[in-house]
Amino acid sequence: IVTYSIGVGLALEAVEKLAAEGIEAEVLDLRTLRPLDKAAVLEIPAVKTVTEASADAARNAERAGDWLIASELFGRLNLLFEEDARYKADSKRLGDRLVMIRLYNPERLQALRNERRKDEGLKPLPAFNMTGEDFETRLAGIDEITVLRAIRAAGQSHVEQVPMRRIVSGGLDSIRTLVTTHDLDSTFPGIASKDALAKFLASVDELQQRINGGKELSIEGAADVLELLLNASADSVNIPKNALLHEFGNGAFDKLDEFSSIIWPDEVLRFKRMTEGSFKGVGIQIQNDEESQLIKVIAPLEGSPAQKAGVLAGDLLKKINDKSAVGMTTDQAVEQITGATNTIVRLTVERAGEDREFTLVRTTLKLPSVRGFSRTGNKDTDWNYFIDESNGIGYIRVSGFSEATTRDVRTAIGQLRSKGLKGLIFDLRYNPGGLLDEAVRISNLFINEGVIVYTESAGQVRGRTESAEEGRAVLKNIPVVVLINETSASASEIVSGAIRHYADKGEVNAIVLGNRSYGKGSVQIVNALSGGERPTQAKLTTQYYYLPGGQLIHRREKAKTWGVEPHLRVEMI
Repeated sequence: IVTYSIGVGLALEAVEKLAAEGIEAEVLDLRTLRPLDKAAVLEIPAVKTVTEASADAARNAERAGDWLIASELFGRLNLLFEEDARYKADSKRLGDRLVMIRLYNPERLQALRNERRKDEGLKPLPAFNMTGEDFETRLAGIDEITVLRAIRAAGQSHVEQVPMRRIVSGGLDSIRTLVTTHDLDSTFPGIASKDALAKFLASVDELQQRINGGKELSIEGAADVLELLLNASADSVNIPKNALLHEFGNGAFDKLDEFSSIIWPDEVLRFKRMTEGSFKGVGIQIQNDEESQLIKVIAPLEGSPAQKAGVLAGDLLKKINDKSAVGMTTDQAVEQITGATNTIVRLTVERAGEDREFTLVRTTLKLPSVRGFSRTGNKDTDWNYFIDESNGIGYIRVSGFSEATTRDVRTAIGQLRSKGLKGLIFDLRYNPGGLLDEAVRISNLFINEGVIVYTESAGQVRGRTESAEEGRAVLKNIPVVVLINETSASASEIVSGAIRHYADKGEVNAIVLGNRSYGKGSVQIVNALSGGERPTQAKLTTQYYYLPGGQLIHRREKAKTWGVEPHLRVEMI
């Protein structure tokens, strides 16, 4: 556990100390990742010594501005002590620093990464490609009214009813993180002045004390704090208003939960792509290639414009619309390649040392969510759904819940039953969720009648209840193994949790196998905060999901139980 979470170097020091205390058995258990009582391991004196030393090292790295080391250490400590969340705020703060550098000074982040790569003997990254990365352009359209609308919605609608005082305090915390990240000095020269920075931080501290010392804050009070903050900045460090508003809004929503956020204008289209189960583009899967340090095509989607034009797996992306793609991140490339249907994008790729150019017309592409055990052809539907046809054992993997998921699962079941289905492996590992209606319909394939899931909002007010419809459980007499792991989330937890409930009652012939699921059992609503060409939205958690037996799926702060527990737990390295 310590080796995995802290890192090999520090863990080896722990091994020596453990051995010196005569507890070599624990050392061997740790190094082979054998399942242990994690809490007991963390109480071993030498382990406590090493984790405390790691925390000190992380704090020292942060003070020295070594953000990458500090982030890695705090991140691993947070994983190690995730249940009591003692390092959660530290990990989040360092993550925020890196995100801020990525937004406001991406070339510096590239330099920091190259310093680390040099230490590790790796090839340096190319110069950062600034295409589409000007923060002033990305933050255009952000104003005080939009941010205050977001904060008001958070105070009114969030399931935990977080006090306005705490929400606004989070905004101030984020501003403090912004101005104390010295790698932003070149972007915001005002924070390089010790006097100006000290003056501004004193104003932030004064606002924080005002919030904490007074009565509960109203939205009018929040507006006053924001106005005073903007005035204090103008009078000292002079951070651009849109940057201050952006970080204040992000920090305010950090006090809600990890699934609530402001969707800023430059993020709206990306968010839409993630939630629709389709996207407008040319149909290529890409990733950064470490060897060539270019973006590589992993595969063109069957039937896509890229596939029809002759783009192949392994092609290296050199240009997008005649702009160099060297040094781009995959996010940058996606932003440049995707766009409105029936518009043109030109890609230049390198293949076997030669450049080839493709002029492609963007179209709407659906993302398949249902897969079998092995491919039988190139189409998305060309799957062998048997893992052991001689014994009638089928395999269906669902990677998400989109509009076509139930239809495609039914098609797969039809193929299996026509060839003598006797048992099914239903794989929900790495499934992040999706549409609730589809999760209910999938559950109904196994469950003949009864509640599948229900919701509660603030104050335990019962909301929507979803139940199975009789006659739709086409798998009710088939033995099923449902596979889940720690990344199975949301809709996949509803399905696996409902199946487990009715299996425990003897109404479904199933077992759930794997590891405890993620614990994302919450409902988010998306509200428009502003319109026009650059709209802003607020995504807010307003309800929690409960399984038929009353179990809360969601992992709340410092919770000991969450998600769906498998009948049989399998620890995976």
